[in-house]
This record gives sequence, C-alpha cells and structure tokens, in this order.
Amino acid sequence: MNPAELHGLLAFLRHAERLKTVTRTAWTSEGKAESTAEHTWRMGLFALSLQPWFPELDYGRVLGLVVVHDLGEAINGDISAVQQAGAPPKLEQERRDLLQLLAPAPANVRAHLVALWEEYNAATTPEARFVKAVDKLETLLQHNQGRNPADFDYAFNLPYGQAYTRGHPIIEQLRAALDAETRVRADGNRPAPL
Repeated sequence: MNPAELHGLLAFLRHAERLKTVTRTAWTSEGKAESTAEHTWRMGLFALSLQPWFPELDYGRVLGLVVVHDLGEAINGDISAVQQAGAPPKLEQERRDLLQLLAPAPANVRAHLVALWEEYNAATTPEARFVKAVDKLETLLQHNQGRNPADFDYAFNLPYGQAYTRGHPIIEQLRAALDAETRVRADGNRPAPL
C-alpha cells in the first residue's frame, strides 16, 4: 500500500464512522434510536448464528455483504420503508452516497466494496438472498423488542420484506415467530422475552 492509498483508506474509514450516529426508525429496548451501525452489528451476529443451518454459504462473503449493505447511509442517512413510499428511489441515492463515501479509498477497495453492495442489492446469489432475509428479520426483531413511540405502526411490519423471507424452512420459521410477536405488539401488548 502506497502512502496515498493508506491515507485514502483512513479517510474513508473516518467518514464511515458516521454510521455509528446515523439513526434508523427503530428503537432499542432502552428507548434509544438505533444506529445503522448497531443494526449492521446485530445482522452480522444473526447471520453467524444461522451458519449451522446454512453450511453451503460462503460466510466471508455473507459478512462482507452485511457490513456494506447500508454503508451509503453514512452520507444522507437512512430512509425507512415507510418513508420510501412516494420518495425518489432509495437505491439510486444510496449508490451515489456509497460512491461519494468511497471516493478517497484506494481503487481496489472501492471496487470490492461496490461489488459487494451491488451483489446485495441484486439479490441473485445465495449469500445475497440470505443477507437480504437476515436484514428484514433483524429489523422485525428490533421493532418487536424496542421501546417504540406510542404511534409505532407494527401492522406495517407484517407484509414487510416477505419476498426475501420465503424459500428456506429456517428463514420461514423465524419469520413466522417474528410475525406472531408483531401481531401481539400491534394489538397493544408487549411480547414476553424469549
């Protein structure tokens, strides 16, 4: 790595630190707005926890997809699924933001991370489809676990991400359990901790 690449890599990583403070429309069990970095961390843990049931997946690639899937949010933040209705396409904005964030990084780093991000969004590989499912499941888990505002729309979560959580018995079992919790929350009750 030459000095320019080293400084470019460090500049990129400094800018990516913003994901620690970019908030999502999810709340922790303590009532704090969840950051994109916190969501990404638990997605990684979720994916690793499922590894025994998905031995055919390349887990280096899975974790790479997890880490980059929301990286562009470091520039303009998260746009929740609820907010996306009627808004400009999130994917286009997030790609522009990703490229802006990666601008100082060495060319090989940019190419690698953009390729992973595009793989995730295309969802054509087994690893990308799995990570898409885990992304949706982790979001549902957080919404059910969080201390949310009184007007939080739990019913919105019932159809949320269904296209990505079909096709594998383990993913479908997890989805069914989270949907059951969501229905309890939508009825105004707090689910019992598992």
